[in-house]
Amino acid sequence: MNRSNIYLDYSATTPVDPAVLDAMRPYFTGVFGNASSVHAHGRKAKAALERSREIIAGELGVHPGEVLYTSGGTESNNTALIGAAFALRKHRKSHLITSEAEHQAVLETCEFLETVGFTVTYLDVNRYGAVEPDRLGDAIREDTGIVSLMHANNELGTLNDIRELGGICRERGVLFHSDLVQSFSKVPMIPEDFPVDLASISAHKIYGPKGIGALYIRKGVEIERFQHGGGQERGRRGGTENVPLAVGFAKAVECMQQIREEERERLRFLRTHLLNGLTERIDHLHINTDLHNSVDHILNISFNAAKISIDGEALLMGLDTAGLSVSNGSACTSGSLEPSHVQLAIGHDKPTAKSAIRFSLGKYTTGDEIRQATDIVAGIIQKIGRPAETV
Repeated sequence: MNRSNIYLDYSATTPVDPAVLDAMRPYFTGVFGNASSVHAHGRKAKAALERSREIIAGELGVHPGEVLYTSGGTESNNTALIGAAFALRKHRKSHLITSEAEHQAVLETCEFLETVGFTVTYLDVNRYGAVEPDRLGDAIREDTGIVSLMHANNELGTLNDIRELGGICRERGVLFHSDLVQSFSKVPMIPEDFPVDLASISAHKIYGPKGIGALYIRKGVEIERFQHGGGQERGRRGGTENVPLAVGFAKAVECMQQIREEERERLRFLRTHLLNGLTERIDHLHINTDLHNSVDHILNISFNAAKISIDGEALLMGLDTAGLSVSNGSACTSGSLEPSHVQLAIGHDKPTAKSAIRFSLGKYTTGDEIRQATDIVAGIIQKIGRPAETV
């Protein structure tokens, strides 16, 4: 098999858009001042930082003062949950709710909070990874302080009903945090549809630079800071602001705004062709993405272990050797030989879970790459797949 060079792992990270790189370049050299300095060099940097904040806030439909820069989605999730939990503890609110299908940046933060006296309820999800609103309503208690449920699942692409879930939290007086990392700037953020108090976003999922993200903190929400050493970010996060990356983040948002609707339609078309090609050529597929309620760039499949035996490690190695870059779960846990916790949460047994493939498409994905990817996957499955009864 001739080696291809096909990247279908855009949910893990994206290449930096050339326009983003061009926007950042002057702030590494000419406009290099510290944004906290009061002299002219500092004021120029500060102006760029705040212009960037306005663009990011505009995409969220919030006030710029409600946007806190962070190093990325993981820090945003940690800051939201730990900061809000510690602030709420004095009000005897020590219970959190999340789901079994969240990103590890939320799950491991919740596990940490359990070690320091908080209690956490982990909600079941449906077969596509979404939380049923009734389950959330039943789980809220008098001492519940925070609910954290992602918008788009990073492995499956399935969307939670943030409007209804957030509405339940508002009615019950509970803070609602949502990880928007996989949906931000890809799905229009209409404020009335996103009744969130805290929201995590990241630049490198939208062709911006790695190392910068942001946390929306609704005005009036108290966060106990845990990064000290300066008064930056309105006293909420000490440390010199990273102006070049903030500029790049904002430029990435502007670039996405220009192509968003056209790109959503194009990716939906390509995903449909990918799925049709796979289902026509491969038996015993599980489609794990809710195709009627998901972001357009993710397709997650696995293979029914009761019908066909697939060595998950051999599958990924074979795909990589053939030149197809995909993943079997979150990039943050891709080094693990264990099955994805998300696959287990949606009801798959371990052998089926280990066979999962996440395809995530992006703006450089072509129709020819989709056709080649289908050929590669079908060929690898034909080579390594075995009837289940012979195992």
